[in-house]
Amino acid sequence: MSISLSSLILLPIWINMAQIQQGGPDEKEKTTALKDLLSRIDLDELMKKDEPPLDFPDTLEGFEYAFNEKGQLRHIKTGEPFVFNYREDLHRWNQKRYEALGEIITKYVYELLEKDCNLKKISIPVDATESEPKSFIYMSEDALTNPQKLMVLIHGSGVVRAGQWARRLIINEDLDSGTQIPFIKRAVDENGSPEEHAIYVWDHFIAQSAAENVFFVAHSYGGLAFVELMIQREADVKNKVTAVALTDSVHNVWHQEAGKTIREWMRENCCNWVSSSEPLDTSVESMLPDCPRVSAVFFQSGPSTGGPLQTLFAWISPAEAAEQQRLMSVLSSGSFVPEGYLPDASQSSPV
Repeated sequence: MSISLSSLILLPIWINMAQIQQGGPDEKEKTTALKDLLSRIDLDELMKKDEPPLDFPDTLEGFEYAFNEKGQLRHIKTGEPFVFNYREDLHRWNQKRYEALGEIITKYVYELLEKDCNLKKISIPVDATESEPKSFIYMSEDALTNPQKLMVLIHGSGVVRAGQWARRLIINEDLDSGTQIPFIKRAVDENGSPEEHAIYVWDHFIAQSAAENVFFVAHSYGGLAFVELMIQREADVKNKVTAVALTDSVHNVWHQEAGKTIREWMRENCCNWVSSSEPLDTSVESMLPDCPRVSAVFFQSGPSTGGPLQTLFAWISPAEAAEQQRLMSVLSSGSFVPEGYLPDASQSSPV
């Protein structure tokens, strides 16, 4: 038997009205007896009557639910959304079942934060002793070192935990609606452009290295990022970089507004291997006045492990600028690798 909240609210009103309408001695005694009876009723015990044990599974699979590819919680057999009223007229039992499922979902979201979002779980207070109560937060690897942006997400109170906005939305709608994961992923995606990343790595690592001759191999959008690096750090790049091997680069010196001195440097120190049906290292016509383009035959998703890769390493391995000039000068003959300079991996060294 279940007693609704409205019944509990209306009951005293009915008793008061009975006292007013029928105020005789007998009725007063009945009313007093009724009050005494009600005071001795344990509503919790009443709701537990005929209630199944509160023994619930501890996994989503045990509940026979799973999140589909859209992040929606669905029954693994029927495909139906979560049903709260699993047992009719057992509101308390259904609520306990819902709460048990919620605890499992909390752990599931924690796993997503660590596996999908690459966040680290940090215990706080950081200097807590073994006997002190502890909590925890999640943060990205570069949360304390990124000089540009830091986004902080704070959830509400109640049953929601780290990574959640609303448990109800997770269960009844989907993960994107009820968790903080879309915010986290977007923050990661927008944590600086590839061009900004390249400049940061240059400033904090490459520029600080002891190497006198730096060689770049940049594929696709990486070529655009390198050109932007040159625009922002032209003098430094020219002083430290010896050669740049591009592969199917999507850079555009006009759109990126690269100056004349940059374009001239690229003509002498860069080469772009592009997908082509022409034989390997054959000169390919270019519409841009920057670096020469030669055939790499066909790249699948980057420099292959065959001829193109060997050619790249054979080209960038000599450190002397004079040797680079000699290699670049043969482009006009239609073959990129000069006679007597075989693209053999044994002649190159890793960079």
